Amino acid sequence: MKPIEQQDKNRATRKTTHLRSLLIPLVLGGLCVVSTAACAAPDFGNCQVTGTRGSVKLETVTPGALSVRPVLPAPGWWNGDSPDTIKDGFEYCMAANMAHRAGLDRVIVVNRSFAQVVTGQAKGFDIALSEITITDERKKVVNFTDPYFSSDQGVLVKTGTKVDKDSIKKMRLGVKQGTTILPYLTDKVKVAEHPKVYTDAAAMYAALAAGQVDAVLYDTPNVLSIAKKSEGRFEVVGRYDTSEQWGGLVNKDSPNLAAFNKLIAEMKKDGTFDRLATQYLVPSLGADPAKLPILTP
Repeated sequence: MKPIEQQDKNRATRKTTHLRSLLIPLVLGGLCVVSTAACAAPDFGNCQVTGTRGSVKLETVTPGALSVRPVLPAPGWWNGDSPDTIKDGFEYCMAANMAHRAGLDRVIVVNRSFAQVVTGQAKGFDIALSEITITDERKKVVNFTDPYFSSDQGVLVKTGTKVDKDSIKKMRLGVKQGTTILPYLTDKVKVAEHPKVYTDAAAMYAALAAGQVDAVLYDTPNVLSIAKKSEGRFEVVGRYDTSEQWGGLVNKDSPNLAAFNKLIAEMKKDGTFDRLATQYLVPSLGADPAKLPILTP
């Protein structure tokens, strides 16, 4: 080959290589535009995720993400005051582990009315992890996963308030709308005055602080966490052992119930729930729920 021809060939090779170096990022960038989830690194906040990624298949409302409905505020379960600030907590990290094992890249925290969720009227989420008690009445309109936590109902009062099984029947009580404690108080405890019902937990706690009610009753882990954060203003004086269990809630048309049950069974078996409870619940509650005095109806 002549020297000039060799030079021309070398120039052509360099030009082709340069074009390839320019085109490859453009092609990959185009793929990321088409499928952001394929290029973005998974983001699960502060959660440690375990298990095999992609071992379970979920059909989600948002591609590449698990949309979850919580109850806020719920310290220890969802650490943060708004959906944008939550990065960890028992149920948030439970959802993160579900998402990871389903091959998804993130958890989307969505706000939906609790009353609408438990009546099957809310849409736009894949699962509600909201410390929701499994009941036969609720099962008529929604589906529940297998239980992932056992709970009962704690009695939160201003510090120093004396409460026993008889005096509580004459007190002004507050409960959250849609929760199971209301029929328990009216039908089994047989309180003298109908409890005041609040649309959200924050309003219920504010009513207690303002002296509008004498006590509020809610899931024991939740009221323990509120007492711990109150700097001594509130305390939990007892609990009703209602033998309640919490499950994830999905709408009747959800295709994911079997997959969620598989994930819950795996996390029970591999110690994920025990790890999350030790990491997030014990520090945030300040007391062992099982050691609180039990009030009988």
